[in-house]
Amino acid sequence: MTDEAGPWLVVGLGNPGREYAGNRHNVGFMVADLLAGRVGARFGRHKRAVAEVAEGRLGFGGPKLVLAKPLTYMNLSGGPVAALAQFYKVPPAQVIAVHDELDIGYGQVRVKCGGGEGGHNGLRSMSKSLGTKEYVRVRFGVGRPPGRQDPADYVLSDFGAAERKELDFLVDRAADVVESVIAKGVEPTQNLYHGV
Repeated sequence: MTDEAGPWLVVGLGNPGREYAGNRHNVGFMVADLLAGRVGARFGRHKRAVAEVAEGRLGFGGPKLVLAKPLTYMNLSGGPVAALAQFYKVPPAQVIAVHDELDIGYGQVRVKCGGGEGGHNGLRSMSKSLGTKEYVRVRFGVGRPPGRQDPADYVLSDFGAAERKELDFLVDRAADVVESVIAKGVEPTQNLYHGV
């Protein structure tokens, strides 16, 4: 069991810049922003890592939460994550990456610990920089691209009009999943949310 008194590092994966804000690839940033609002924290530039960071507590007297949005672009996310994990003394088991997932249908949120990266360059960079794959992933399903569209182009495009109708609700659910992992653990969270 992890040390509940220690901080949790929740990393929203995405790309910095207004032109990427609505992209499928930036759903991690969206979830991080929502979580910051929930704990009453504001993002600011970190002095030791190329990332924006917000700090708060989960509930009254709950564990410390360090929310991070790396500013290095997705493919180089690992460097800032490793720097923050070292700075805040967060073990990999208490690092949560929130990211888009092509292999899950839109509207589904899944959680797992460890495993492969499924071609996700942000996760690949994190695993390399942390020196382990044994961190938690909250996977936000964006589905496969239609027709022959290149997956890279698909994730770097904005959510469609029909998807946007549900997006706020789904980002909210993903934030609930993150909070559940911290409060209850991965397996109880899987039991709660994977049937939904």
